[in-house]
Amino acid sequence: MTPKDRLAELGIQLPDAPAAVANYVPCVQTGNLVMTAGQLPLVDGKVVLPGKVGGELTSDQGAEAAKLAVINGLAQIKAMVGDLSRVVRVLRVEGFVQSAVGFQGQSVVMNGASDFIAEVFGDAGRHTRTAIGVSELPLNAACQISLLVEVSD
Repeated sequence: MTPKDRLAELGIQLPDAPAAVANYVPCVQTGNLVMTAGQLPLVDGKVVLPGKVGGELTSDQGAEAAKLAVINGLAQIKAMVGDLSRVVRVLRVEGFVQSAVGFQGQSVVMNGASDFIAEVFGDAGRHTRTAIGVSELPLNAACQISLLVEVSD
């Protein structure tokens, strides 16, 4: 099953790749590697589930925000390479979680991203990961995630 088929089965349609909001490119390719800039949980240009996890948001809400950020990351990759079937392997997921003081469940939040990637790509979605807690993120987003993938020629 292709990633496109799997997304359709999950009821997910990738949005248009969000535009950069500052002086950077949203996605870059060098050779067979593609890396996204940090993606926020945006829907129609607005942050979904804003706030600090462990404060205004639960871990489950943070995990949902992480999934939304990954959806935007996949949209960036698709815009760069044309077809998610070209993804050979998801290599790395880097996640920053806007965390309330004392919150230590960043890995639980990032499971929302990792589990979704595994659903879409199967074994090719098994990746390395970081899950870092931070005090603030742009636009009060619950998380910010970047993806590094290998693509076929």
